[in-house]
Amino acid sequence: ELKGSWLKNKTYGTPLYERPPELIEADLGAFSDDLKGRKLSGKVVAGRFLPFDDRRRIEGGSLSGRALELLWVDDPVDAFFLHVQGSGRVRMDDGSLVRVGFAGRNGHAYRSIGRALVDMGEMTLERVSMQSIRAWMVDNPGRARELMASNLSFIFFRVVGGALKSLPADAGPVGAQGVSLTAGRSLAVDRRYLPLGLPIWLDTTDPLDPSLRLQRLVVAQDTGSAITGPVRGDLFWGFGDEAATRAGLMKQSGRYFLLLPRS
Repeated sequence: ELKGSWLKNKTYGTPLYERPPELIEADLGAFSDDLKGRKLSGKVVAGRFLPFDDRRRIEGGSLSGRALELLWVDDPVDAFFLHVQGSGRVRMDDGSLVRVGFAGRNGHAYRSIGRALVDMGEMTLERVSMQSIRAWMVDNPGRARELMASNLSFIFFRVVGGALKSLPADAGPVGAQGVSLTAGRSLAVDRRYLPLGLPIWLDTTDPLDPSLRLQRLVVAQDTGSAITGPVRGDLFWGFGDEAATRAGLMKQSGRYFLLLPRS
């Protein structure tokens, strides 16, 4: 859960942006069957379809002055991880709870900062977790800004409204399927390979104790920038310290079985 404000001030200085009106997502499958399932994001400038601004340009102010700031949060690192997750909750400075959901991406390729830290020699692959990445960022604030900027992918958000606005405070964030995620049961997948709403039998191990099998029915209900490939998944663990620890450590190998109707 992030901390935020509707107005920028000394505490809340990192914006979450709404989707710019000029951002276009082209379905390449409409042009060729060979490109089915592939999409390309960009903008039209002087009659030419060009790449949209990357993270470095956006954070440098390319969208400033256009009233596209949805709200402001207090921690750029928390904002970055929200981009990775694609949806979440923000506790506002007036005490209210705002749910934000995915509204679009700029189309640039996602770069794992955990992998980048390994390539930089800052930590081994075995040590990489959300907790170790955060700790490194706290110890290296200047380098952390450059590290985050090296991931050129950028996510735009929307405030979740309508019937979903009245969800209880302990309900999960609203995922890509448009429903509140359920702790331990909602799985983020790559929708190029798996449709949302698909029931899946998950067979893996517990991140806190790999000797324990983790076998359960889950449902594909979300996506994420880091979730790419037919057998990649990210289980939503919920809120709180234990959930955060599990989510940060979760990089288990495993299998899943798709449950499909016979006809």
